[in-house]
Amino acid sequence: MPTTIVTAAGSGIGRGIASELARAGHTVSLLDIDPSITDLADELGGAATVGSLTEPADLARLVDGTLERYGRIDAVVNGAGHARNGELLAVTDQNWHDGLDMLLLSVVRMARLVTPHMEAAGGGAFVNLSSYTAFEPMGIIPVNSSLRAALSSFTKLYADQYAARGIRMNSLLPGYVNSWPEDPDFLARIPAGRYATVEEIGKLATFLVSGDAMYINGESIRIDGGASRSL
Repeated sequence: MPTTIVTAAGSGIGRGIASELARAGHTVSLLDIDPSITDLADELGGAATVGSLTEPADLARLVDGTLERYGRIDAVVNGAGHARNGELLAVTDQNWHDGLDMLLLSVVRMARLVTPHMEAAGGGAFVNLSSYTAFEPMGIIPVNSSLRAALSSFTKLYADQYAARGIRMNSLLPGYVNSWPEDPDFLARIPAGRYATVEEIGKLATFLVSGDAMYINGESIRIDGGASRSL
């Protein structure tokens, strides 16, 4: 039974991913800043760590606790929160730094912590939760848009370096998802005519960490109902 870490797993897409992984037979080790993450872990038959994506010590506790309890880490799904945004030049330096910690450095730090264990085990897989704004930046969320693009670059660089060691990394780029209130203007942009469900995002993440996706590596995969217009 594979053991998979999911960060920011307490609500929304992260919760949907954790639930689908458990349904597919994964043992899940979950991180969230909300203490109720322990209830979800109990429900899914896994473990919980209460902590923040942006605190390196919390990430280290998560990894160490997972290894101590299960002896292995087969996959990591790096969830994410939402950075503070605003009008482009009004975004403060602190907001940019906070966004960097949450959206990019959390992934880099998890890779540093987990990669040696995956190398020793002969392989593993990472999936990074990103956004379709990595391809089509939105002016109302400049921090998210910019740093999601940076995450796509890191994903490719990591895949280049570790593919021959049996470790894969891909990014998952949702568009509009039903964990957020429906907005008629946003809905009108989606050819599918509806938001994605968190279960659909979870099923794709589960596929990407599975053996069926062994030849998919370094990709930024959109799941947006056709909302993206760029090729």
